[in-house]
Amino acid sequence: MKLEALEHLLVQIKDGEVSVDQALESLKELPFEDLGFAKVDYHREIRTGHPEVIFCQGKTVSQVVKISEKLAGNSQNVLLTRINDEQAQTVMKFFPRNNYNELGRCLIINPIEISKPNGSVLVMSAGTADIPVAEEAVVTAQVMGNRVERLYDVGVAGIHRLLNNWDALNKAQVIIVVAGMEGALASVVGGLVDKPVIAVPTSVGYGASFGGLAALLSMLNSCASGVGVVNIDNGFGAGAMAAAITRLSKAT
Repeated sequence: MKLEALEHLLVQIKDGEVSVDQALESLKELPFEDLGFAKVDYHREIRTGHPEVIFCQGKTVSQVVKISEKLAGNSQNVLLTRINDEQAQTVMKFFPRNNYNELGRCLIINPIEISKPNGSVLVMSAGTADIPVAEEAVVTAQVMGNRVERLYDVGVAGIHRLLNNWDALNKAQVIIVVAGMEGALASVVGGLVDKPVIAVPTSVGYGASFGGLAALLSMLNSCASGVGVVNIDNGFGAGAMAAAITRLSKAT
């Protein structure tokens, strides 16, 4: 938003010509910045509660850097997902204040400490091979204002590993369950807790798992109530959904 337009809006509020609610509505409809190859949305946080996130897969290094420069100047922090090592190494040269989660393929520019988290999220993985997707969910939920705990490699092939962690299950407000193969862990967890469970199927598994389709269908057909499902390997979507839930609970 141009400074002149913002000053004019503030004058209108002061003079009583525009209410605060009307001003917020006008901010939601302000134009984005067109970079030619991308249209950068500076006001997404006003509408959705969190700033625009850069999905790096398929973008060139220079495109990622240019979008990062624009967002870093307008947001407290910037989350980049599905970033490869070449992109990450270049971005980190431009922005020395960063936090790079190589395993989760996520990078945060200008990371900030959350003094008062919106809520508590538990991220679980069925197996070690599911951890990259789980880490994407962890970083996303953290950036969006939550305290996040991890509980990895507790799949149904050794159910006693899960049942030995009741405290972690009970403390969380939202649980994200990341699982490949047949995706059974989400149903098991959904049958044990009284809180939202977000299931994330992964593309981990042998041939008949069909790149995560078997886990996706299993989770969609869960007999446990309170289980929601995001798309295959969509750790970001799960983290964002968990953040939306905790943000609502904090508001009430």
